[in-house]
Amino acid sequence: MSGADLKVVDLTRSFESDQSIPVDVLKGISFNLLAGESLAVTGPSGSGKSTLLQLIGAMEYPDSGEIFINGRDITGLDESERSDFRNREIGFIFQSHYLLPQLSALDNVLVPSWNFNREREMYIERAYALLKQVGLGDLTRRLPGQLSGGERQRVAVARSLIMEPALILADEPAGALDRKNTESLINLLLEIKTQGKASLVMVTHSDFCADAMQRKIQIVDGVVAYN
Repeated sequence: MSGADLKVVDLTRSFESDQSIPVDVLKGISFNLLAGESLAVTGPSGSGKSTLLQLIGAMEYPDSGEIFINGRDITGLDESERSDFRNREIGFIFQSHYLLPQLSALDNVLVPSWNFNREREMYIERAYALLKQVGLGDLTRRLPGQLSGGERQRVAVARSLIMEPALILADEPAGALDRKNTESLINLLLEIKTQGKASLVMVTHSDFCADAMQRKIQIVDGVVAYN
């Protein structure tokens, strides 16, 4: 990981309602983030926080606006380029861990590397090291159903880092955890971010999680209000 400069310029996104009427979710979002910085994105439910994260992670197309990551405008990438970009440059962590129940912790961490068979041994070695780093070095062969909620989320963190992403995007990563596991997870994420000099953008409703980030912005009525 070498970090990512992130620049979001006048981003807009709308969706059709049940009555087929366009609903403006993002109405011109703009902000910058330097490589290695951490940012909390806060705001009421339905304000567009998760939509913003999906746009930054090249999972959705904006209606208008630009997203520059290390100077590259990702809004102009085609589907193949976007898929490659997501896999190599972005690490995703969600509130639900989305682990595959039939795979061990180790194999779940390796999922993003499946298309790189020629480098398989390198990724296996890295997966072991990451699981050890997140405190699960003795549980690499456990299935998700044999792990606690906090342990499953730590596997998800390790999985998000297997490709050494420049930018980590976390959507309510501690939303399903108690306070003790939340503190542990946030401390782990910040430690990993600092070690790898990665950038971190976290959507959260938690004051504790938001206060742990270097910077905070709030989305209200589709626009950014800086805290």
